Amino acid sequence: MNAPVTLKRLGDDATRFVAKEKKLYIGGAWLPAASGKTFDVIDPATGMVFDRVPEGTAADIDLAVAAARKAFDDGPWATMTPSERGKLVWRLGDLVEKHADELAELEALDNGKPVTDARLGDVAFSYELLRYMAGWSTKICGQTIPLASSAAPYHAYTLREPVGVCGQIVPWNFSLMMAVWKVAPALAAGCTIILKPAEQTPLTALRLAELVEQAGFPAGVFNVVTGYGETAGAALAAHPDVDKVAFTGSTEVGKKILDAAKGNLKKVSLELGGKSPMIVFADADPAVAIPAVAYGIFYNMGQTCTAGTRLYVHKDIAPVILDGLKDFAAKMTVGVGLDPSTQIGPLVSQEQFERVTDYVAAGLADGAHLFHGGKRVGEQGYFLEPTILTETTPDMSVVREEIFGPVLVVATFDDDGIDAIVREANNSIYGLAASVFTRDLSRAHKVAKKLKAGTIGVNTHHVIDPALPFGGFNQSGWGREQGYEAILLYTEVKSVGVAL
Repeated sequence: MNAPVTLKRLGDDATRFVAKEKKLYIGGAWLPAASGKTFDVIDPATGMVFDRVPEGTAADIDLAVAAARKAFDDGPWATMTPSERGKLVWRLGDLVEKHADELAELEALDNGKPVTDARLGDVAFSYELLRYMAGWSTKICGQTIPLASSAAPYHAYTLREPVGVCGQIVPWNFSLMMAVWKVAPALAAGCTIILKPAEQTPLTALRLAELVEQAGFPAGVFNVVTGYGETAGAALAAHPDVDKVAFTGSTEVGKKILDAAKGNLKKVSLELGGKSPMIVFADADPAVAIPAVAYGIFYNMGQTCTAGTRLYVHKDIAPVILDGLKDFAAKMTVGVGLDPSTQIGPLVSQEQFERVTDYVAAGLADGAHLFHGGKRVGEQGYFLEPTILTETTPDMSVVREEIFGPVLVVATFDDDGIDAIVREANNSIYGLAASVFTRDLSRAHKVAKKLKAGTIGVNTHHVIDPALPFGGFNQSGWGREQGYEAILLYTEVKSVGVAL
């Protein structure tokens, strides 16, 4: 195995984890894949193999589902009080915080993202979310309901109970954080879990399993199977003894998850693609709008479902905004994710690099103007300059389709009203996020109400918090994560009527 030079930047804890043999975590035990096969883990900063993990398949999924079913039906988890459950989830949050630097380094190595972003964003959000959801464990309750039509005396009430065994399939762009987004509410509700991380970024899921074990969760409550989506992921989505599947990823794969889940009509929640618009009105404050728009598109190299990929800027302020964005992009430090000074790391894989650069080429062929960037950086790894395309039109693929890279497409408008520009912003199959920049709060509220998106930022973008529901309209998904709405995803309601 060739060791990428970036491994030299790892701390002692992360170095030890990378060096150890990786196994699946099933039923409280560390096991090789049933097939005995492994697959490579690639450092996107160099394109070189630095680790191998088990290639789990349907046989391993069967074993993990059986372990999760046993833990849900018969183990100590089934009889644990909500308070005890919440303490375990809180303890896991403490352990994630204790190992925050290690987890951030593993994420930066595996995904390529800037380690500073991973530490202050991905990891910090993860342990705060675990603590937030731990608090919900003791607050999941039903209602006492007076019956509206029965003449006979009844005592009627509802119970809110855990949905059962949950398959959770998470993407490569925020591999640890997306896992915790799903794991935290499921554990708080009393469910059991089989987690299938993306094949490109499996390391933090396996490290999380070690922390779950250290926290003291009963065997079988949390299981991790690494493997490919076409095999392990498909088997998990279709498994007849899984009660719910939660997926974050592309809309295309989300539709395949739905098709696989129909066999036993398991519950499904989906957080899918986006093509989020950012609208900058003429009265916007450039000092606020420029860094927010830049962060909206270039954060995590644009590999963000909520990335503000479409910028609509009023023609009167467009020169100031575009010059500011160009200057901002030109000053961003492109480099290895494990370097604390890096602001733009590599794209996650050769496949993703080719996808993004193909989109840039298609946009230019369709008549867009390359205002900034667009070139590869360096001779190894998957680095791309932050890129800005102007003079775009609604029919271009770069405007209609999700690029998932650091590519901003820009169009101008000249109508001071809101209806025309909101109509254009809503002209998408997606509806995950959007933002509006203006000093007129009345206009901001009106636009926010009209935009068809699950999360709206006013004079900001990327608005997330453990307490704030997150999800999309249209083909951006089903259901809401975060907040109490996430607890609803992992519970069932039962009605009880007692004749008096």
